Amino acid sequence: MSRRPHHSSLGGKTILVAGASSGIGKATAMRVAEAGAEVVLVGRRLSELQAIETAIAAAGGQAVSVQLDVTDTAALGAAVASLPRLDVLINSAGMNIPEPIAVVTEQHYDRLFGLNLKAAFFLSQAAAAKIAAHGEGGAMIHITSQMGHVGAANRTAYCASKHGVEGLVKALAIELAPINIRVNAIAPTFIETAMTAPMFEDGGFRAEVMSKIPLGRVGVPEDVAEAAAFLASDGAVLITGTSLKVDGGWTAQ
Repeated sequence: MSRRPHHSSLGGKTILVAGASSGIGKATAMRVAEAGAEVVLVGRRLSELQAIETAIAAAGGQAVSVQLDVTDTAALGAAVASLPRLDVLINSAGMNIPEPIAVVTEQHYDRLFGLNLKAAFFLSQAAAAKIAAHGEGGAMIHITSQMGHVGAANRTAYCASKHGVEGLVKALAIELAPINIRVNAIAPTFIETAMTAPMFEDGGFRAEVMSKIPLGRVGVPEDVAEAAAFLASDGAVLITGTSLKVDGGWTAQ
């Protein structure tokens, strides 16, 4: 029986990376550009996006920067609609405010859900329309969290928002399958980024985290970027509606 070759190149694909200015988003943008994609860098900090754009160009890749707050639904829809083409969405925009439920304010709740879930929803809506326009299918990848599969103290709002994105991914995968748009999540463990740096300054917190990861280390942004590049590629052509846990075994226990 003949088998199709494994396709891991992203040449010819236009990939929008939301939250591209730092951390996981930055590493992912660099990785998919390296694999041949033309990358649309989306984030609030234009100078940081342009620095990444310059680095990608210096390495022989292609990228364009779009300054955008993805919580501005109208601006988000207009920006995606204006793109010449879109094949893949990778959404890395997100935030966390660790605190006990007793002190969670409505303002903090709205900020978390506004970015983590509402923006993910409307970014998916806009991207689905744009990908469908060329009729060749494509993919969406949402960076969620291992906390979208388990619970943890001081993370009630964060866990709820990430569980919501995991549900969104499953529903989108079913709804968009007839037009050949694959939708998946990547659920990382704690990753060494600017967002987690203050947490890891607490030696006790770091030790507690390490004790829950069987592989014995926290992640780096490149761990997630590799998973995203795979799910964006034709090598993942039959993968949809799933969550790839890049968590060192945390959720296996």
